[in-house]
Amino acid sequence: MNIQIDKSFFESIRQLLLKAQTGIVKQVNHIMVQTYFEMGEQIVEQEQHGQHTTDYGSYVLTELSKHLNAEFGKGFSRRNLELIRKFYITYKNAKSVISQSLSWTHYIHLMRIDNEDERSFYQIETENNQWSVRELERQINSGLFQRLLVSKDKNKVKDLALTGQILEKPLDAIKDPYVLEFLNMSEQSTYSESQLEQALIDRLEHFLLELGKGFTFVGRQVRFTFEEEHFRVDLVFYNRLLRCFVLIDLKIGKLKHQDLGQMQMYVNYYDRYVKTEDELPTIGIILCKDKKDAIVEITLPKDNKQIFASKYLLYLPNEEELKRLLE
Repeated sequence: MNIQIDKSFFESIRQLLLKAQTGIVKQVNHIMVQTYFEMGEQIVEQEQHGQHTTDYGSYVLTELSKHLNAEFGKGFSRRNLELIRKFYITYKNAKSVISQSLSWTHYIHLMRIDNEDERSFYQIETENNQWSVRELERQINSGLFQRLLVSKDKNKVKDLALTGQILEKPLDAIKDPYVLEFLNMSEQSTYSESQLEQALIDRLEHFLLELGKGFTFVGRQVRFTFEEEHFRVDLVFYNRLLRCFVLIDLKIGKLKHQDLGQMQMYVNYYDRYVKTEDELPTIGIILCKDKKDAIVEITLPKDNKQIFASKYLLYLPNEEELKRLLE
């Protein structure tokens, strides 16, 4: 009997099982995180019973660790119990509730953030974008929260903490600086704009993560012809949340007013000949190694909402460097 079963049938069953496995892992993670929260609550309550003894809290953790390791095996060291205790203290009155989709390791990284608004922002963004632990760590280390605040009214800090990043206008999508440490290119090394472009294409997934929400890649060295002259845009993206094209020009040196004029021409062309009536005006971003804000301000119109110049860094800045850059 020569009977064949459609391969889609096997794939359908496979996807069903994978979905079930993912669901089980998420459920186990959620139960574990919730259990740790309740453990932390009981540890704090037990410590409060012995307030009259200064070292009672330390004694509680040490004895609890011995009992739990004896019955449940390794995993309940005093250090881990300290983290569980901190978890309860951190989240008992937090703005953002404990998520069903975040693992315990996610929360370990989040608890390292002292500022409650900043911590809430990263938790919401991790949930919304399904960041892995590694991606969350990278966004924290690159100062995403602080970089987004540069272009916002200080009153918007609470909005970021309660809702995460919401794209309503072009400025919401802009960062300054952009951190490109994933390219593994040294600050001191010599490289051309084409080499920088190739490195970004080679690590496009990382670059899209750095660009932020809603970005999809359209093409590189996208050519258009106007008045019998040919022009090329280094990188073209489309943001589906803002519903507009985003043009990126790469400059390895200092930003010049001619660079802004060139980008203005690119944006004008896309607005008049490429975008459709239902799409919003094109955004142009010049990524440069160095810039002076005064040049940007005097070159562009006062009401400019389409052309932006941002620095890029090839390394993760430390806290002091980031603070200095943002100031």
